[in-house]
Amino acid sequence: MSSYGDDATVRAILEGTGDTWAVVGLSNNTARAAYGVARVLQRYGKRVVPVHPSAETVHGEQGYPSLSAVPFPVDVVDVFVNSSLAGAVADEAVAIGAKAVWFQLDVIDEDAYRRTRDAGLTMVMNRCPAIEIPRLSH
Repeated sequence: MSSYGDDATVRAILEGTGDTWAVVGLSNNTARAAYGVARVLQRYGKRVVPVHPSAETVHGEQGYPSLSAVPFPVDVVDVFVNSSLAGAVADEAVAIGAKAVWFQLDVIDEDAYRRTRDAGLTMVMNRCPAIEIPRLSH
């Protein structure tokens, strides 16, 4: 399975889409990939907004139970949930007016990818910003 979204799209999301990133699936579980990736995003200058049913504060940022509960605009929705749940998150990202959706490695839903792009959002799938940032910053 290949990734979806070429380097130009990845770069556009990282550099030009905005700095408020809702990270869906982010909690204080340090063993989960979302925890480390969120820290990388912060180091790169992004505001990380945790979205998780437990609404925990993570990396100093207040958490919210859902995207629709976030009381300010979100630029990018970074999705760390199981592929079976990811399509609903992408639809919610469209509904809240996000500019881009990023499905992490192994988060794959081709229908959601098409729906999100058809709605006018930029999207990448099966990629990781913590890998792409250093790769593209040369």
